[in-house]
Amino acid sequence: MTVMTPIATARRRAETGLAARQLAREGFAGTTAGLAPGHVQGNLAILPRDQAADFLRFCTLNPKPCPVIGLSEPGDPRIPALGADLDIRTDLPRYRVWRDGALVEEPTDITAHWRDDLVAFVIGCSFSFEEALLAAGVPLRHIACGCNVAMWRTSIACAPAGPFAGPMVVSMRPLRAADAIRAIQITSRFPAVHGAPVHLGDPSLIGIDDITRPHYGDAVPVEADELPVFWACGVTPQAAIVASRVPFAITHAPGSMLVTDLLNAQLAAL
Repeated sequence: MTVMTPIATARRRAETGLAARQLAREGFAGTTAGLAPGHVQGNLAILPRDQAADFLRFCTLNPKPCPVIGLSEPGDPRIPALGADLDIRTDLPRYRVWRDGALVEEPTDITAHWRDDLVAFVIGCSFSFEEALLAAGVPLRHIACGCNVAMWRTSIACAPAGPFAGPMVVSMRPLRAADAIRAIQITSRFPAVHGAPVHLGDPSLIGIDDITRPHYGDAVPVEADELPVFWACGVTPQAAIVASRVPFAITHAPGSMLVTDLLNAQLAAL
């Protein structure tokens, strides 16, 4: 008898954005990679209104790692453009709560932390273009292994805005040369979710000293006949929030995204 892992069970149950969000409400706390095929996933950043304008400017100045696909009104946990039945306080598998740049909690529900002045930003996620890669026969090892994608802080500096600054964070997928070329062609059609890679090959050229030790996510081996291919990552704004040491912020935990009702096919033309 085949025993299904929690992630495999979640993938079977979460065929739509709403189903994936309901799983999070029920306590699923794993990676959302591979959930709700065809649906857009997003990174989350929540800040008080006093810092929201500067943060929006930071995202505008750094569209490659920080493409904003959804924005809430202050104090409103809903973002109707991303889902009719969506509550930003409960619908991600895991969150991170920050105070003065320090991580203080990783809850699965942020209702107790919600305030009337909070503004939620949803930022495009590379999980969205992975469907197109898989459909084209480009293998993605982290999905095959049921683990999170590997992510690093780099030496690539983001344009600053107010208190927000810092390095670009990238995600990596190991690919053979022919698959890497195809991946560049495919992901360039999805600028709303990071677009084409920012680097491939020698990781030290972008400040990554050890390819076996990611700063976020899970280590994924790179075989001798493969190239590490790096895409801008939506964890970048999280790194900027930490560096800014703003008094209070909430983000997603790496790999635990908001699954929306938008379709990936809608993003190809944006």
